[in-house]
Amino acid sequence: MRNINLLICGIDEAGRGSVIGPLVIAGINIKNSDIKKLEEIGVRDSKALTRKKRIFLFDQILNISEFICIYKIDCKTIDEHVYQRQLNKLEGGIMSRIIKYLAADIAYVDSCDVNITTYTSYLKSNLDFKKNTSIIAMHKADRINPAVSAASIIAKVIRDREIQILEESFQNIGSGYPSDKKTMNFINN
Repeated sequence: MRNINLLICGIDEAGRGSVIGPLVIAGINIKNSDIKKLEEIGVRDSKALTRKKRIFLFDQILNISEFICIYKIDCKTIDEHVYQRQLNKLEGGIMSRIIKYLAADIAYVDSCDVNITTYTSYLKSNLDFKKNTSIIAMHKADRINPAVSAASIIAKVIRDREIQILEESFQNIGSGYPSDKKTMNFINN
């Protein structure tokens, strides 16, 4: 029998690998009994949704969730960690803070490291609180787990808003990813 009173945490990021804009990591807490509501409203990986659909789901996720936690990491901090080959540690440290802050019974995390066992151990090593949160890191968690999908949407909408602010100042910056010709033309110019 599933415990409907369990608090479930989902954590994901948006902006990893971008050349413009922040890395946004979001976590949500939701009652186990409300996971079905996420599925019913159409929550899934943010990359599989249109911008309009993500914005529509954003407010609904906020209403269904118990708590939300969002971190925005600036470009300078990202660059420092990339140069030191420590981006996974930066992301893992922030995900650990989110797990600690949200204090759920189970935390599902979209693993950025190819070695899930190592990444899970790293997340746990950063937790110094008494709550016994089970941590389940997995690849493609944003496609598999509704709570992580919801966090994916939150992170993506927040990042899109940050890019929009930059767009208003600089015009024609694109999405901020190196695969975007508009972004690369902006950088080259």
